[in-house]
Order: sequence, then structure tokens, then C-alpha cells
Amino acid sequence: MFVRIIFSLVLCFSSALAIGQEAKPLTLADNAPDRHVVVKGDTLWDISGKFLKEPWRWPEIWRLNREQIRNPHLIYPGQVVVLDRSGGTPRLTLGQSGKLEPQIYSESSAIAIPSIPHKAIDPYLSEPLVMEAEGLANAPKIIATQEDRVMVGPGNKAYVTGIKERAPQWQIFRPLKPIIDPENDQILGYEAFFLGNARVVREGEPATVEIVSAKQEIATGDRLIAVSKPEVVTYVPHAPDRLVEGRLVGIYSGVNVGETGRGYIVTINRGKRDNIEVGHVLAIYRHGREVTYGQPDQREKEYYKLPEERYGLVFVFRVFDRMSYALVVDAERSVVPNDIVRTP
Repeated sequence: MFVRIIFSLVLCFSSALAIGQEAKPLTLADNAPDRHVVVKGDTLWDISGKFLKEPWRWPEIWRLNREQIRNPHLIYPGQVVVLDRSGGTPRLTLGQSGKLEPQIYSESSAIAIPSIPHKAIDPYLSEPLVMEAEGLANAPKIIATQEDRVMVGPGNKAYVTGIKERAPQWQIFRPLKPIIDPENDQILGYEAFFLGNARVVREGEPATVEIVSAKQEIATGDRLIAVSKPEVVTYVPHAPDRLVEGRLVGIYSGVNVGETGRGYIVTINRGKRDNIEVGHVLAIYRHGREVTYGQPDQREKEYYKLPEERYGLVFVFRVFDRMSYALVVDAERSVVPNDIVRTP
């Protein structure tokens, strides 16, 4: 089916932009260009940052409605993004250079640029898994390894019981650990950590599998799930249309990690039931410290709570009922669990 891209960009204004932003003027980035030729490797976030100081306000400068935010089919390599400064509010449109002719794109012949780098999130679109406590109870499990090794890696074989379907590839997960909400100590869900991929080399009960790739060493007791095609992230980066506030629950890693930074994955204690959706951009804040002020000979001390400090942004790319995974797209300091996330 053919899609004329320009129509999907200029239909109408969004009726549900972030709270408090409708009256706030858009601020162009320093030295914002008049135009940008889209090339392979560009992302919506990168291009937005070339034109705006606040990249998450992308839908406003494009004047997109909510349906276009969720299903953009926006921009393709070779097109030219033009900044129109003629009106009271700047806006972006698709134009053409002297070398380009008006083009019609088909979904089968061109690939639109992604919201954020695919290589940063592709592994996390199908891994990790968040499920109920017994979510892996019936999944095929490794009962033995080649030559009774304690751990196995790529090229090694393992023996699996419970494989009842044919699949070209299987993912291997470590049994579930609870994700605890720092606000109330409730369990948000159970996370299965992704270990690697395997393929069946001999069917049977047990079946023999070969380890194709491994992020960590694999052992008996680990579980297998058939690989499914991950959902492609196509939402436009945008702020929630209401106030959202939550906490960073943790950092996605197979080992205990106390801090992380730009380009890494974090867990947030807000999900679908809190109206979080793929594409939401949230600001990260550090809690204000409590300090004591007073001279050495001063008997009564003064106590103060310092203000919160905003220091980064996260992009939500995978949402579950009570929690979400997000990519740290900007951070001026180390990102640590229990920091605050909020509508920017």
C-alpha cells in the first residue's frame, strides 16, 4: 500500500500535548539549521535535537495529532526536513532540494527512520520478560549439560526437557526475580533475565540444543522460550499529556549494578495502568539532600532540604502493566536507582 508521507505530517494539531506546554513557546536549538537532509542512521530523536532544545516536543513542531504520534510512518532517508520560521510558531515540514523530486514511498521499498537507535533497544524488545511468579514454571528447562559442565557457552550442547513445539531459535532465561517498588515495597512483577540463544539439533525427550550465543554462562535449571518477532518501536518521542511521576526501580543487568548512564536500560515503576505508553519521554531528577548548617560554636543547628536537581531524560520503549523499560537518552551524571522520573 502506497503512503504519501507528507500528508501524515501536516494534517492537524495535537489536541493532547503535555500539561503546561501548550502555553510555553517552542525553543529552537542553538544554530538550528534551515533544513536537514535525512540519511540512513538518523533517528527522530537526533533530528528533533537538531531543531529543538526540548526534543520531546517533536509532535508540536510537526503539528501531529495523537494517531500520528502512535503510528508515525514519518521520515525516510533522502527526504529533506525544512524549518519554517515564517509564522509565530516554528514548524517542520518535508521539502526537497534541487536534486530531489517529489517521491511516493511504499512500505515494502523504504524503511522509515526509527524513533531511537534500533541497536540500543533491539535486544530488549523480546528480552527481558516480565511475568507472574510462576510464569516460567511450564517452560522447557535445561536438565543437563555437555560432559556435565557446570556452565556452558556458545558452541556447547545442553539437554532440555519439555520442548513440544518446533521453533527455529529459542531464548534462554534465568528463573524469575521479583521487582520491588521502592515507594511501597510491593512486587511489580517478576523479571526473567535473558542469557542467550539456542537451537534444537536433535529432537526428543530430552532434546539436544546447541548454544548459539550467550550474554552470560548458562546452567542447568535455566529455561527456554521460543523466539517471537519483536514489536518495532515507531512511536514519536513525546511527553505524557498529563503529570506522571515515578521512580527508577533499577538497572537492567545480570549482575548488581549501582549506577549507569546514557545508552543503558532502566526500569520504571509506572506502566500501562498509569497511562505510560511507548514513546513517552520522562525527565530524571535527583532527590534533594538534607543538610545541616551551623558554626562550630553554634548550639542550635539549622536544617535544610536542598531542591531536586534535574539531570537527564529517558525514552520509554517497552511497557508492561505495572512497570516499563526505558533507554537513558541524556544524563549529566550517573543514573542511580530510586531517582525520580517525571513529565518534563
